[in-house]
Amino acid sequence: MSTVTNEALQQLRTQVISAGVTSVTPVHVESARGAIVRDVEGREYIDFGGGIGVMNIGHCHPKVVAAIKAQAEKFHHTCFMVSPYEVAIKLAERLCAVTPGQFPKKAIFVNSGAEAVENAVKIARYYTKRPAVIVFDNAYHGRTLLTMTMTSKVKPYKFGFGPFAPEIYRMPFGDVAGPEKLKDVFLKHVNPEAVACVVAEPVQGEGGFIAPPPGYFQELVKICRENGILFVSDEIQSGMGRTGKMFAIEHWGVEPDLITVAKSLAAGMPIAAVVGRKEVMDSVHPWGLGGTYGSNPVASAAALAVLEAFEEEDMLGKSRALGKKLFERFETYRKKYPIVGEIRGLGAMLGLALVKGDLREPAADEAKKLAALCLERGLIILVCGTYSNVVRVLVPFVITDAQLEKGLSILEQGLAELSK
Repeated sequence: MSTVTNEALQQLRTQVISAGVTSVTPVHVESARGAIVRDVEGREYIDFGGGIGVMNIGHCHPKVVAAIKAQAEKFHHTCFMVSPYEVAIKLAERLCAVTPGQFPKKAIFVNSGAEAVENAVKIARYYTKRPAVIVFDNAYHGRTLLTMTMTSKVKPYKFGFGPFAPEIYRMPFGDVAGPEKLKDVFLKHVNPEAVACVVAEPVQGEGGFIAPPPGYFQELVKICRENGILFVSDEIQSGMGRTGKMFAIEHWGVEPDLITVAKSLAAGMPIAAVVGRKEVMDSVHPWGLGGTYGSNPVASAAALAVLEAFEEEDMLGKSRALGKKLFERFETYRKKYPIVGEIRGLGAMLGLALVKGDLREPAADEAKKLAALCLERGLIILVCGTYSNVVRVLVPFVITDAQLEKGLSILEQGLAELSK
């Protein structure tokens, strides 16, 4: 075991890492397996955060570790735009097969979720020859200039970083008025003939694990089709089995024109993708898309191993079983503890919206306190939402029954104490 301590690393961190980069916990990781994280002092934590939805198949999955090692021994990088290679081409083939849509598809690879969203917008603009993009309240799409503009929450993501990118328009998400609100946007904010795409998270992540009602996306996409607007499904957090289907938009039977994938695609290795209709993806001129590290061979090998694990180990079945267990337990919390105002999300992408007082106001301080109480007892949980009051759960699908039960017991203890 390392002689380094969390305190010593925290002190060094404050000297060498920008204060603008903050960590949720002071736990400095030494190793991780499955759903367990071990810190440098040897203490173990049950991981209900999964690296913010990145470890759906668990930390250090044997297939992924083996694939990374094997590829690393061959070559790390040539730049796909200079000398391409099979592993990235095979990954594109697999992604085109597993993403929704009964039509020919093509893919591109970049480094991060934000890059994927940005490239999806670029492609949509190029194909339609239109400038405008419509996004939603509570959306989160990244931290680059364009994706930060598309993101809804101001602080911490946008505060002080303006001016922002032009031609971004916003509408309510999943409210009682439904997709008809899009027609209001056309009347009040932007002509539909100027709109390249509508970009939506099927289940909003950072915005608070918000899922729209049945029929929502079918009607939204119908309006898009009627106006020549592309529909982009941002599956960076909701994809890769998190909701019980490979991609969350499949719950609505919708076939996106473009889909963005990242996070759990390669179990922590930095790779992201845009997958979409062949004619849309091929519309961009040669050299119009790309980047030095896009299609990195080691990350591509890891992603192929992830897809292999999904196929051979029934990860979707594990996700559905996990989602059922979580929802049933969360429903008991909702009935038992007044602080739990609402269960949000879909499948194994679930959150507890904490509230307080007779008006059921968002309980941000209590959510923060709950996260701290859980950490003290060996459980990592994350808080999200526009009002920072939603405890989100992104448990690795491979968590054992004993680990899950222990984690849920710790979470319930915290809710009980906050409800006194």
